[in-house]
Amino acid sequence: MSVADRPVRPRASRAAEAREAVKRLILDRGLGVGDPLPTESELMKELGISRNSVREALKALQAVGIVEIRHGFGMFVGRMSLGGLVDELAFHGRITPAGGGHHLAHLVQVREALESGLVIQLIERHREADLSAAADVLDQMDAEARLGAVSPETDRRFHDVLYLPLRNPLVGQLLGAFWDVYHQLRLDLGAPTEPPREVVRRHRVIHNAVAAGDKQAAVTAVQAHFDGVRGRLARLRGC
Repeated sequence: MSVADRPVRPRASRAAEAREAVKRLILDRGLGVGDPLPTESELMKELGISRNSVREALKALQAVGIVEIRHGFGMFVGRMSLGGLVDELAFHGRITPAGGGHHLAHLVQVREALESGLVIQLIERHREADLSAAADVLDQMDAEARLGAVSPETDRRFHDVLYLPLRNPLVGQLLGAFWDVYHQLRLDLGAPTEPPREVVRRHRVIHNAVAAGDKQAAVTAVQAHFDGVRGRLARLRGC
């Protein structure tokens, strides 16, 4: 078969193959986060692909955090990023599905299910875990509540430190992604309706249930914690 007779692969297919080739190279070489990658020219030679395909692959992999490009320094294996997921979820959170409901409500359901499972894992696998960091955040919440409002940053920090004993970095990244989505949609959701003291109380109930090793009470407390968000969603839908 002559070169002219060979089937031409669609550009999208070539780009996908190039991305997979770069990922295979990272895995085959056993590279880790922060390790340097070959230059564009070296990738072209090693992978047998064009410069345009290499650049498209690197751009796509950079967008999902697999590749980090430091201008003037080179290319490196990147840290996992959920930034793209956050932007997509925030966008869809503003869209009302054709069948009714709201994408943001679905997102809340997922986060509630995630945290309900996490508190059970905390109790089952880390019964003697040190929860003093979460207790310290509760004290900060108390102080802020007395001044009139619990800051979103303090609220977020409570959830971050509560699950630290699990030693699972993906948990923090996922919860952080949810928080970033809520932050982008805060104007759509409207202001919280719960009094600051109630915000503190609900978080303290979660902490106390985990500390006591009471799985059912912990799950119930997590579910009650999301009542405020559900109320704001109901207002958003005009219910």
